[in-house]
Amino acid sequence: MISLEPPHRLARPDDARTLAELVNIAGEGLALHVWTDMALPGQSAWEVGRNRAARDSGGFSYRNAIVRELNGEIVSCLIGYPLEHSPSPVNYDDMPAMFVPLQQLEDEVPGTWYVNVLATYPHSRGKGYGGRLLDIAEQLAREAHCSGLSVIVSDANSAARRLYERKAYSEHAQRPMVKQGWRHSGENWLLLVRYF
Repeated sequence: MISLEPPHRLARPDDARTLAELVNIAGEGLALHVWTDMALPGQSAWEVGRNRAARDSGGFSYRNAIVRELNGEIVSCLIGYPLEHSPSPVNYDDMPAMFVPLQQLEDEVPGTWYVNVLATYPHSRGKGYGGRLLDIAEQLAREAHCSGLSVIVSDANSAARRLYERKAYSEHAQRPMVKQGWRHSGENWLLLVRYF
């Protein structure tokens, strides 16, 4: 297992509030849109996000997260995990339409280490934090004997695309977005991959 040293550390359940905020930043508001639909009466969308981040399992679980701190405050995070080499077939009819293109892209790269979330608070951007977290992701991928790394980004997110291109990721596939009321300037999801 990778040895993390300050300013990086494994996330904890009590980081759930910050992780939810960073998940929403990475998804450009998509997470909050989805959590609003998931909220029960009397429950806020942010509460849904915090609960999901505090779980022991699931894609956004704190157990899949590494954070970077500055002066005792989390400024960025990486959430990711290995994708199965031989995943079970997915029935796309059983999932919300907006997630189908994302799942289809993910299904194209079994055996890679999937960067689900890479986010930095706006006031801490431009300092190389995202690049350093991607270096950690590469170490984790190699330790897990993955074939490479994968990530899905919006075609409108030019800053993220530049970062991944600098790290030798290239476009592997794309799918049209299904927005279902989510307001976003992008038109397509792009699957970027860096094979070893």
